[in-house]
Amino acid sequence: MTDTELLNELLEVERRGWDALCSSEAADFYGALMTDDAVMVLADGTVLDRAEVVTALRHSPPWHAFDIDDPRLVRVGADGYVLVYVGTAYREVAEPAFRGAMASTYLRTPQGWRLTCYQQTPLR
Repeated sequence: MTDTELLNELLEVERRGWDALCSSEAADFYGALMTDDAVMVLADGTVLDRAEVVTALRHSPPWHAFDIDDPRLVRVGADGYVLVYVGTAYREVAEPAFRGAMASTYLRTPQGWRLTCYQQTPLR
């Protein structure tokens, strides 16, 4: 598989995650996508494990829309990749958009791609 094909494949997984965040399916989606020991590092510095992510997503309002810009891929070991991009997400028209540098670390497993770590840094 070429680097472009890998990038496109992981962008599709990432977009499915954002689509889930824009609906009521985020908790189930990320509960299935994340490895048992995965973490998310949020813009405010909070670090959540998989169970905490699922709980938080069950109580979070959905996003309305999102954009993914400037994606790039970094190999980490034999079966790992970090998808890095600038993400912009919108909750409601009256609220300012959230814009951040995002890094999603994926591991290729026999069952498919699994998210091991997600990190976001706000951009001003």
